[in-house]
Amino acid sequence: MDTAFLDELASGSPTPGGGGAAAYGGALAAALASMVCHLTIGKKRYADVEPQMEEALSRLTDLRRELEALVEADARAFAPLSDAYRMPKATPGEARAKEAALQAALKDATEVPLSIMEACARVISELGFLQEEGSRLALSDVGCAALFADAALQAANMNVRINVSSLADEDKALAYERKADGLLRAGRATAQQVAENVMKEL
Repeated sequence: MDTAFLDELASGSPTPGGGGAAAYGGALAAALASMVCHLTIGKKRYADVEPQMEEALSRLTDLRRELEALVEADARAFAPLSDAYRMPKATPGEARAKEAALQAALKDATEVPLSIMEACARVISELGFLQEEGSRLALSDVGCAALFADAALQAANMNVRINVSSLADEDKALAYERKADGLLRAGRATAQQVAENVMKEL
């Protein structure tokens, strides 16, 4: 097992951190859901839904790759923010420069976890179909994918919130909050329903 990411996560380095872990969790959800697709495709019992299953697999594969890339993107977005926090502010000029650097860095540091939330929500949107039409032998895996994606969605939201709280542009901050709220509300409701449905069938 390649533990490179986990070793980095456990180290004293600030990156990868919660945002990267959220993206990784979302990628795990997409991978589990993809496995369900693979276990369904080619089986005579599920021939009627094979075209839709193949389409779902294609989308989930793209989402897994997107979330894998977002692990790195989150680390890259944090670096300028970390640098800005370390800037001096002993003089008025230094304080202004620091604040300008912070505000510029906060935009990317907020938008990356928002992208993670969007990707996780799209993973979740595939799970209802898998729960209803996927291989019954992999039903619990659909439930696990829902739980991973739900946790990743919530974790990414926390990373949005901590950065939004420092934004000086109140309108932009409110727009970010509203977008995150919508993704969280819809995604969590679907993920929880899928998990509940799976538990009833087990």
